[in-house]
Amino acid sequence: MIDRSCVIVVENLPVPMDRRVWQEALALRQAGWTVSVICPTNERHPETYEELDGIAIYRHLLPVEARGRFAFLFEYAAALFHEFRLLWRVWRERGFTVIQACNPPDLIFLVVLPFKLMGKRFVFDHHDVCPELFEAKFGRKGIVHRVLLWAERLTFMSADMVISANDTYRDLAITRGGQDPKDVVTVYSIPDKSRIYRLPPEPSLHRGKKFILGYVGVIGDQDGVDHLVLALDHLIRDHDLHDFHAVVVGDGPALASARKLAENRGLSDYVTFTGYLNGKELLRQLNTFDIGIIPDPVNAYNDKISMNKVFEYSALGIPSVAYPLTETRRLLGGAGVYAQGETPAELAHACATLMQDDVLRIRCADEAARLAQHAFSWTREAGKYVAAYERLSPSAPAPEAVRIERKR
Repeated sequence: MIDRSCVIVVENLPVPMDRRVWQEALALRQAGWTVSVICPTNERHPETYEELDGIAIYRHLLPVEARGRFAFLFEYAAALFHEFRLLWRVWRERGFTVIQACNPPDLIFLVVLPFKLMGKRFVFDHHDVCPELFEAKFGRKGIVHRVLLWAERLTFMSADMVISANDTYRDLAITRGGQDPKDVVTVYSIPDKSRIYRLPPEPSLHRGKKFILGYVGVIGDQDGVDHLVLALDHLIRDHDLHDFHAVVVGDGPALASARKLAENRGLSDYVTFTGYLNGKELLRQLNTFDIGIIPDPVNAYNDKISMNKVFEYSALGIPSVAYPLTETRRLLGGAGVYAQGETPAELAHACATLMQDDVLRIRCADEAARLAQHAFSWTREAGKYVAAYERLSPSAPAPEAVRIERKR
């Protein structure tokens, strides 16, 4: 009997909060794989072990989420210790033939190497471009940036298969990472349509305003929620627009500073920070959005990444406002309105354009819905993902996800 078992290691978010990892785990389980996950705990998921939907989740403690360079080293060292400890535990209790490591950081290969010597296969799920992420966070390159490039290269060299979060990442895996193109598969982080969908509108959530300007996602230093807050200030002061309320859905290390900025600018009546939401409460809030804001600023990191917000807003037919980021523009096309520059004032101008032009707003909303219907399909992405795994066990029967896609 063929052993089709795997363990997925992710450091930056617990599962099932990490939507991409959870959807991947479910796709593998539905295709007949035995799936285990190693991830950190947090306040919402404090359990060190639980089983959800047939997937075994092993969690470990981590220090407070890092923001400085030395704090990152401490966080990553603690994570590697626990990941190595739990890999041995999973191997003893459930076994695995494949280890998938999800970055950041690009250091998990260190705990994978002893298992590769035992014949286990290594899949690198390339979520983030860490050298560019460092540059975006700290505004510099230097020796740490070079070390990150070195760690990235070693991760690629160690991997038997690379799952890239977009085609830009795939090109980096081939050019910067030296990977064989046939061993690099692009899988976009598109939400499963069974989990994000339209609900009947609830007028009370509009707080008496014509527009809800929405943001959903992690609130980190590089995510631009401060740009969003400043853009709201410009909407009021430069464009004399007041008939709106902003809703920021999410959590992260920069949440407190974003709240403080809103208070200092006198915007407390114009913006609500909901914190982390999930399930129906998340859907209720997302369905109030009239315009989705993508405030991630222009830098080498954001220019390359595929924002989850692009897929989530589009799934609900929400028009978007964003900075002119290469990957964002490529994905959204005519479903977005783009700032003409890189400042919050220009982001506000783009938002005002969409608020004041009903025809443009409706056209962008229709284009977003069309993209979600025809271009953004998790079924297709899951099929590619499971097929990549099946190449590591070539005698296994065709997975259900692949059979479904062939019928389309």
